[in-house]
Amino acid sequence: MTPRILPAAVAACALATGLAACGSSNNSSTASSGSGSSGSTVKTTLNGAGSTFAAPIYQQVGADLKSQGLTVNYQGVGSGAGVAQFSAGTVDFAGSDPALAPADKATIKKGEPIQVPFALGAITASYKLSGVDSGLKLDGATLAKIYLGKITSWDDAAIKAQNPGVNLPGTKITVVHRSDSSGTTKGFTQFLANYSPEWKNGPGVDKDIKWPVGTGAKGNDGVAAAVKQSDGSIGYVEQAYALQNGFTFADVKNKSGKYVAPTIDSTSAAGEGLTIPADLGISTIDAANPAAYPIVSQTFAITYADPCKAGVDATKAKGLKQLMTYLLGTGQDTIKKLSYAPIPASLKTKDQAVVDAMQCNGAPIGS
Repeated sequence: MTPRILPAAVAACALATGLAACGSSNNSSTASSGSGSSGSTVKTTLNGAGSTFAAPIYQQVGADLKSQGLTVNYQGVGSGAGVAQFSAGTVDFAGSDPALAPADKATIKKGEPIQVPFALGAITASYKLSGVDSGLKLDGATLAKIYLGKITSWDDAAIKAQNPGVNLPGTKITVVHRSDSSGTTKGFTQFLANYSPEWKNGPGVDKDIKWPVGTGAKGNDGVAAAVKQSDGSIGYVEQAYALQNGFTFADVKNKSGKYVAPTIDSTSAAGEGLTIPADLGISTIDAANPAAYPIVSQTFAITYADPCKAGVDATKAKGLKQLMTYLLGTGQDTIKKLSYAPIPASLKTKDQAVVDAMQCNGAPIGS
């Protein structure tokens, strides 16, 4: 399947991660009648921060919900910073790509958090290499060696072996990585660690690591901009950003030994057959499905099970439930339009049960 290119108007709005939610959209007039609407308007403002990976979704969903009186302001500052702001009480919800770790939960002291995974997205190995305008094939061990600084040119034997017949230049590889605390980084480094003991025992897996080589850039948009500037560069970039920048990205070898391109179908495949824990803290990196692209991240919307006990007023609590419900309903169509993959039905059912159970001071949040 050929990945869908973001419509220019949507992309220009959605990728502006540092701004408040974009203006009205064509879908907003019908949003309240679709699946996932709360069934009534709530006039309030919700402030969120976190994942740049998911920022285009929050921006467009915010535009969709304007007609229902709900203003969604979202800052794409990285998953780690978003969780920190949520813990500090400066935002109403956080966007995070990895699930909350025990250390994260320990910092959230105002109440019980809920994390709702609502979309899947491919983390591409995007590159700019003159003369190579079709997707290369790379495996996890080779990507790890590139990011360890062990492979330094595009005509290295390890890359050639996976790409017979491709005329690879001797261009120096310029490595680009995230400089901020990033869920995309955690997903990408988890994949590297799965195929490289040296990576696992060295830089390791986290939202922040000490990079052996390379140039740092802030956010998915920052990495995308850095890759775009330099011939020979490679960076890990969420698919929507890669498409918007017209990047070429590699087919990556999955757990079954197949080289798979990042498409909506192969991203969706990573969500099938998951074991879903009680706290919904799933991981889709290196999925077992033979049809799956191997570097797929989920993204979570995080708030409180009882926002009112955490100090939020009843109207805002109702707005938070409306946002969560919309993400699981009509928002799933928005997710597909933005070149992310919707979640499987089995996960959506469990997500919705958690959202339906949200309360305000111990009482159900009404619709």
